[in-house]
Amino acid sequence: MSEEELYKYDEQKQSDIRIAKPWDRDPQYFKHIKISANALLKMLRHARKGGNMEIMGMLLGKVEINTMIVMDAFALPVEGTETRVNAHAQAYEYMAAYVELAKQVDRKENVIGWYHSHPGYGCWLSGIDVGTQMLNQQFQDPFVAIVIDPVRTVSTGKVDIGAFRCYPKNFKPDEGLTPECQTIPMNKIEDFGVHCKKYYALSISYFKSELDAYLLECLGNKYWYNTLGTTSLTTNSDYTTRQISDLSERLEQTETRLTKGGTTKWTLSNDHAADKKQHQESLAKVTGDCAKAAIEPITGLMAQIVKDTVFNLNKSKQQTNNHNVPSTSR
Repeated sequence: MSEEELYKYDEQKQSDIRIAKPWDRDPQYFKHIKISANALLKMLRHARKGGNMEIMGMLLGKVEINTMIVMDAFALPVEGTETRVNAHAQAYEYMAAYVELAKQVDRKENVIGWYHSHPGYGCWLSGIDVGTQMLNQQFQDPFVAIVIDPVRTVSTGKVDIGAFRCYPKNFKPDEGLTPECQTIPMNKIEDFGVHCKKYYALSISYFKSELDAYLLECLGNKYWYNTLGTTSLTTNSDYTTRQISDLSERLEQTETRLTKGGTTKWTLSNDHAADKKQHQESLAKVTGDCAKAAIEPITGLMAQIVKDTVFNLNKSKQQTNNHNVPSTSR
């Protein structure tokens, strides 16, 4: 299917898929999600405006075989904190009115999911998120949850996003099907570990129309200087500080566990061997996270050096020439 064809909405086809409900027979029926450039920009802009507060919105789109397609997104007027969002009656009324008005202008896509942000602590589903997603899948499936981390997006220069669906109750996935482990702050690890086997991640891809491509090019031509005038070294300094503090705490905790175990105390028993392996894996994980945390500021610093080299080249040459001019004395 071409990118232009993705924008076409076949009401009969969508109705047939929703009547058949193939996702009821396969807990992992949906394996992919395609997000339009327009929807992605809306979600990112909303998440960035929220800052350190969580935000929430809804997704409009359609479904194909094994694939969910997000055509558009809109923000909800919700009350957000640094750890959760609270949707009140006003938000649900707004959502119903928005969908109704969209259909009046021939936007026939249905609500197929929701999105929210995790500022600075990665893309995964918390216990509250899992409860919300399971409730929506129960009453208005097909439904997907998208999580965006605007802080890490700025820090790495790459969109940090994840799309998830929950398993039915009492379903036990294979060990290899659990979400990929990622860098998660100490105060969130327990919440992640308790619920990480209750959902799975969908592979994400993006698409855009010719008009989208033209508009993105125009935006790039208009705001190109923002890339040169900003750096993650200063805009994300608070996040970097928190990240270093968290890694320090994790290293101390890992060191304490290894010290208590002691290399001389290990025996050939299965229990001790399993504990030792677990501690070694924990150390390897935190070491990898430390390396990742070091790479991000180094990347930002290298970008600044490149900017300075390219745009201050004439200035540097002028200063060099001034130094080479011999002084004259009377």
